[in-house]
Amino acid sequence: MKVAYVFESDHALFILDSMILPQLEKGNHGAQVAGMFFMFDNTFLVEKGSSVGRRINELAEKNGMLVMACDQCCYQRSLEGRLIPKAGMGCFPDLYGALGKVGVDQVITL
Repeated sequence: MKVAYVFESDHALFILDSMILPQLEKGNHGAQVAGMFFMFDNTFLVEKGSSVGRRINELAEKNGMLVMACDQCCYQRSLEGRLIPKAGMGCFPDLYGALGKVGVDQVITL
């Protein structure tokens, strides 16, 4: 099963850092993660220099996972040009277009 995550809640850091990323790093997540989309303050998770961002970037390099941050959220936080190398900026139409190419079975919002 291919899934994509939309991180929008205040609990996204905890869920990502203590559950999802360790499982992906160990290869026992149980689903193929095709993409991750970050909204609101969660866009800081994919900022250059963050430990979570480094781990996400390494996973994206390894498995080709899409990493995208909400463009408006990044502009509001002055993050343009400050995201990890594998992260792009975009809006939902960009996300749908990119994920549509890989055949996602489920989108999970956390």
